[in-house]
Amino acid sequence: MKAAVVRAFGAPLVIEERPDPEPGPGQLRVRVEACGLCHTDIHAAHGDWPVKPNPPFVPGHEGVGLVEKLGDGVSHLAVGQRVAVPWLGKACGRCEHCLSGWETLCEQQINTGYGCDGGYAEKMLAWADFAQPVPQGVTAVDAAPLTCAGVTTYKALKVAGVRPTQLVAISGIGGLGHLAVQYAKIAGARVAAIDVTDEKLELAAELGADLVIDAREEDVGETLKRHGGAHAALALAVDEVAFAAVNSGLRRGGRLVMVAMPAQGTIQVPIFETVLNGTSVIGSIVGTRQDLAEVFHLHAAGRTRVIQETRPLASVNESIDEVLRGEIKARIVFDLDAGR
Repeated sequence: MKAAVVRAFGAPLVIEERPDPEPGPGQLRVRVEACGLCHTDIHAAHGDWPVKPNPPFVPGHEGVGLVEKLGDGVSHLAVGQRVAVPWLGKACGRCEHCLSGWETLCEQQINTGYGCDGGYAEKMLAWADFAQPVPQGVTAVDAAPLTCAGVTTYKALKVAGVRPTQLVAISGIGGLGHLAVQYAKIAGARVAAIDVTDEKLELAAELGADLVIDAREEDVGETLKRHGGAHAALALAVDEVAFAAVNSGLRRGGRLVMVAMPAQGTIQVPIFETVLNGTSVIGSIVGTRQDLAEVFHLHAAGRTRVIQETRPLASVNESIDEVLRGEIKARIVFDLDAGR
């Protein structure tokens, strides 16, 4: 099988031939149809974060495909069934976090495309208990971005406690942000979309944003305050300045939910204003299996649109460069079937 492999941090990925992986007990082999390109994959390939993967490895945690082979003990999935393999590749299932519905905080978790090989390959392994069935009517190329970009923003809105009529600021309208706009509207919120490119601001308006803020020309915080201040703000732009800007636009009692993870990002939280105004700063990391099931059901019901463009896996390095230059409207999805 062909796979795009990180051989060294910061170096171009190498397309190479590898043997088909064999599933162990509790695992399955997936013939990958599609895999999205998430900014986290780029951080992984560059070794940006304090906890680093170990080269050589195959990135990709938005892998979607057909079950090809079952390992011992797997009976709830069937060969030929379409599944998604998310960032949460495996959790222990026994710790306090797992047992209380916060499996994404499990300290024993293994992350797809980071702690084990991911979906930038024609075939991949998955732990069967964490491979999410994809409903009928949801294509592989749509399911791929939903597997991370979708479930991550959907969960962030849950963490933010968003309620109908509240003003939600979404900073960064890209692969995650365009879905966040839609989930916020489904929740009945008013949406303020923030970005620095005309195309993405136009996309946000098309998807139902009530207010679009061009951060190149407007003071984000002041603009939000003129509209009463944000009850919640989702920081999705991979830029620490954008985090601080949207934080300054919270109303009293507002919540900043940090989602994007710049490589060396920090922000200063003003103590006096935070205490006086009762604001919160919260981290939100992906979503659970149940969250992903809900994301897929919403899409199958026609409630969301995935803005994506497909590329062959061979374009992986050029595609990464385009993402880093901010030239992609929403999400790149590698179409593995196209290369077969």
